[in-house]
Amino acid sequence: MADNTQKDPKDWVSGDDPMTGAQASYLKTLAEQAHKPLPKEDLTKAEASEMIDKLREKAGLEK
Repeated sequence: MADNTQKDPKDWVSGDDPMTGAQASYLKTLAEQAHKPLPKEDLTKAEASEMIDKLREKAGLEK
């Protein structure tokens, strides 16, 4: 049986919606922790989710 508790952000129904305020806030925090520039402000929910995963990795946080 396939585990579909985690969908690829590209497959989200609302993935093309603008990122949420919570995502924007978390991205800002992660960018600071990872010593990376802030991402652009007009990300979609899917893009923000993928960026969060990448920044968590760069910041040395568990996935």
